[in-house]
Amino acid sequence: MSKIFKAYDIRGVFPDELDAGDAYAIGRGTASFFGADTLVIGRDARASSPELVEALIRGVRDEGVAVIDIGLVATPMLYFAVDSLGAGGGIMLTASHNPAEYNGFKICREHAIPVGEVSGLVDIERLSQERKDAAPADRPGELTHQDVLAGYVDHVLAVGQERPALHVAIDCGNGMAGVALGAVLERLSLRTERLYFEPDCTFPNHPADPLQVENLADVVAMVKKTGADFGVAFDGDADRAIFVDDTGSPVSSDLVTALLARSQLLRHPGGRVLYDLRSSWVTPEEIEAAGGSAGICRVGHSFVKAAMREEDAIFAGELSGHFYFRFSPTLFADDGIAALVALLDLLGREGKPFSELVAPLRRYHASGEISRRVADPAAILDDVESKHASASEVSRLDGLLVRYDDWWFNLRPSNTEPLLRLNVEARSQERMETERDRLLEVMV
Repeated sequence: MSKIFKAYDIRGVFPDELDAGDAYAIGRGTASFFGADTLVIGRDARASSPELVEALIRGVRDEGVAVIDIGLVATPMLYFAVDSLGAGGGIMLTASHNPAEYNGFKICREHAIPVGEVSGLVDIERLSQERKDAAPADRPGELTHQDVLAGYVDHVLAVGQERPALHVAIDCGNGMAGVALGAVLERLSLRTERLYFEPDCTFPNHPADPLQVENLADVVAMVKKTGADFGVAFDGDADRAIFVDDTGSPVSSDLVTALLARSQLLRHPGGRVLYDLRSSWVTPEEIEAAGGSAGICRVGHSFVKAAMREEDAIFAGELSGHFYFRFSPTLFADDGIAALVALLDLLGREGKPFSELVAPLRRYHASGEISRRVADPAAILDDVESKHASASEVSRLDGLLVRYDDWWFNLRPSNTEPLLRLNVEARSQERMETERDRLLEVMV
């Protein structure tokens, strides 16, 4: 079973790596680990989800724990449900943007606090093995069903007040964003071009991973064809969103973080805003210019959410398209649909085209994230660190972060593969390209 347990979630190919027996065991292990009275369970639209969710629910109930089944939902809807229903935790059956043959589980505890490798997944894996053949509880946990859509719509609309009458192209990628977006859009004043709203996790039109630029082709084309004010594409479970401006140009998510921080800081003046360490210099500069306090954090949703709680941050963003909101004193969560609402709020307040707001933020030169398969990631990191010991800043917060006055880079190992991921930024294009190429030479 260890093959399917990853750094942040559980994921594998159905049924070769992950089957109903595994789902049952994981249900029992998770329920045993939490020791809670009630867990919330939701699922995505993959063909394997009905079989897996039935086994998962049976496993939880066999531990004597009650289940609230919220049905077919986007992952942020599960986070909302866990917090608003006062449950002891939740399990979302999804493989996010992975291809159709995959499925998996995202697990969170009370208030949607994520469970990852360092915060419980190792224990859940152990308990899944120990409990799968144990006698079931004398009385199975109660099973109830609940529709959380109406409450979720109110919840997600609360991140912004402005409702401008804009023209927007929206690509759901046949993922789970379409489950919630229809009801959200009924409350907004938008003219929309709707692409692939029907949940179909065979992903017949393109993979539901908008971080890959080729998967943005349809929404870019629609913005250009219709003259839309902007476009947005969601990933498979709608916890990420990537935006395209009114010219059809994709906007890097660190720049979107900088922009969304403006409107969120109007709601919470002087608040703390976090950004992941791959983000442009622009991001903290803009946060502080808007009166906020900027803080850097590690990559990964479990780390970002933990940092937000520790620092009582109001908002955070990652280069991967995760945008995190402090929805309430108890709920800190990433939500792609909330990011759309927040961008509408910003554009309504600013009254300028998206491209005009983005243009002054493109003042530095970034490489974008470059991944290379390498033989020994740790040895390369040590070698590169020794060569940059004289830099103004050297940090091992997450991989290796090195900063000079006119350029910086981050070199991070993948959590699941023998890969190194490189991001470089500089004050000039020439310097960025020179330093990028030098670093790539040693990434072998």
